[in-house]
Amino acid sequence: MINGLLCKKVGMTRVFTEDGRWLSVTVLEAGPCTVVQRKTTDNDGYDAVQIGFGEVRSTKRRPRKPQMGHFKKAGVEPKRTLREFRVAADSELKPGDEIRADIFAKGDRVDVASTSKGKGFQGVQKRHHFGGGPGTHGSNFHRRPGSIGQCAFPAEVFSGHPMPGHMGDRKVTVQNLEIVTVDPAKNLVLVLGAVPGANGNVVQLKKSVKASAKGDQ
Repeated sequence: MINGLLCKKVGMTRVFTEDGRWLSVTVLEAGPCTVVQRKTTDNDGYDAVQIGFGEVRSTKRRPRKPQMGHFKKAGVEPKRTLREFRVAADSELKPGDEIRADIFAKGDRVDVASTSKGKGFQGVQKRHHFGGGPGTHGSNFHRRPGSIGQCAFPAEVFSGHPMPGHMGDRKVTVQNLEIVTVDPAKNLVLVLGAVPGANGNVVQLKKSVKASAKGDQ
């Protein structure tokens, strides 16, 4: 069976436990995802399924003709997002099959990947948490990065040095989060804690690698 699917981040809320504690959770609309293509070792060199998620509502986002042919061959409606997930060689998934939230259960550990919020061009204090210089008047060094290299030798700025630049809008993975509740009827999964990205983002939800390695699942 497949070990993950695509979701949409709905937002955050809180739930109460039986002993009266409340937990901050992220609500994910988990699928339903449709299998668009089945890849095999004989044809592609590996075993995986390509799944689609999200409806194409705008005519400006309609897939091009080659992509439309790809969906037509699978016999499914065009999807907004496509991703691949590895499966076992004996998996019975085929194009047209639906993958829903019931592949997860309460207490499962998952890895969540999404695109973080973009924050534009930022300085070193916000981007890298530099302390900055004196804040009083008379000082010409407030939020600047300070020295970034050497004077004579080797007279260069080393690669990877923290500098001002574009912040956010990158893929972020949070590992080993716990599933608090699964609602198969509404295709909702409630994950303990925060998930990267803005509400409405496409989120990749997979069974945790570290948890399975430790035998926690």
